[in-house]
Order: sequence, then structure tokens, then C-alpha cells
Amino acid sequence: MKGAWWKITAILLLAYTLIGGLLMDVPRLDILNETIRNLYFHVPMWFGMIIVLLASMVYSIKYLRNHKLEDDLWASELANSGILFGILGIVTGMIWAKFTWGSAWSGDPKQNGAAGGLMFYFAYIILRGSFKDEEQRARISAIFNIFAFAVFIPLIFVLPRLTDSLHPGNGGNPGFNAYDLDSKLRLIFYPAIIGWTLIGVWFAQIRVRMRKIENQILENE
Repeated sequence: MKGAWWKITAILLLAYTLIGGLLMDVPRLDILNETIRNLYFHVPMWFGMIIVLLASMVYSIKYLRNHKLEDDLWASELANSGILFGILGIVTGMIWAKFTWGSAWSGDPKQNGAAGGLMFYFAYIILRGSFKDEEQRARISAIFNIFAFAVFIPLIFVLPRLTDSLHPGNGGNPGFNAYDLDSKLRLIFYPAIIGWTLIGVWFAQIRVRMRKIENQILENE
């Protein structure tokens, strides 16, 4: 059980998020109504995405400094976790947008920025697959990973605040705190962020172990 406490915590937090998010009372706000429950899923997934992508970038920096292939492996798999959360975030966001804005995709700057940012990470995956030499792949993909994160953050946080955006807290719209992110919402919202982030790290850890086993098998053949 050593080292398993955070995995158990992740499972318990997501179970709590699922049950509480569907059953607990939520504020009755104009337009949002019951769809505000997506706040427990869509937004925490994006927070988890940013955190694991940040960790991925940190491992890329570590690789460029120490040239340890394990750092590159962690950077790659954390990026994969972030991409998965990004896709889930866009899907849950489209569902929410359909009920609150009347269209699943309205060309909102934050929607476009998120989609564009994910394109950089899809390019990162393709780039990694184009090299056979491990060190060359690790070095070039590490540089690209740092660049991708540096581009992604302005696309989803800065530009929507400078233009007209339907998202709360962007384009002159008040954030959820100005509406009613009350104690009931916070009781689930913050644990959900922690839970999704831990799941993302867990997913990356499993993938890293699988890759190491695959490499060992190839070396023994």
C-alpha cells in the first residue's frame, strides 16, 4: 500500500465529485439552471489539463538540462494526459454550450483558442513519432513541448479576455464568483480539481511503466 494513498484519494475525490455533482443542490441562476453542474466536470478537467501540461513542460526542461530519457518519457506521457483532458474538456464544454448558448460550437474565442492549442499538442505527438533516434526525438520534442505550452496559455487565458467571449470572466463578462460560486459549489469544485489532476498523473504513471516494460522487452529480443 506504500505510495498508494494518493491514488485512493483520487478515486474517492472523483466518486465524491460524481455523486455530489449530480445530487447536491446548486444555485438556480438565469440561463444556467441545472447545467451549472457541469462546473464540477468541465472546468476541473481544464485545471487538471493545465497542471499536467505544466508538469510535462517542466520534465522537458529537466531533460534539456540533464539529458535523462526518463524525463523525456514523463514529459511525453504527461502531455498525453493533458491532451486527453483537453479533449474531454472540449466535449463537456460543447454539451454545456448547447444548453446555455444554444449552439455546441459558436466560434467563441476560448473555444477556438482551446482547439488551436490542442492542435499544437497533436503536432507534438506527430513530431515524436517522426524520429527513430531516441536522443534526437527527446531533444527536439522537448523544445517543441516548451513552445507549445508557451503558446497554449495565451490562447486560452489571455486572448479571450481581450476580445468578446461568452465565457464567464472573459470579454467583460463577470466570472462565477460574481454570480454565485457559493459554499455549496466550492465543496465539490475544489476537490474535483484535485481529483482530476491526480487521475491525470496516475494515467501518466501507468503509461510510463508500460513504456519501460516495452523497452525492456525490445532490448531483450
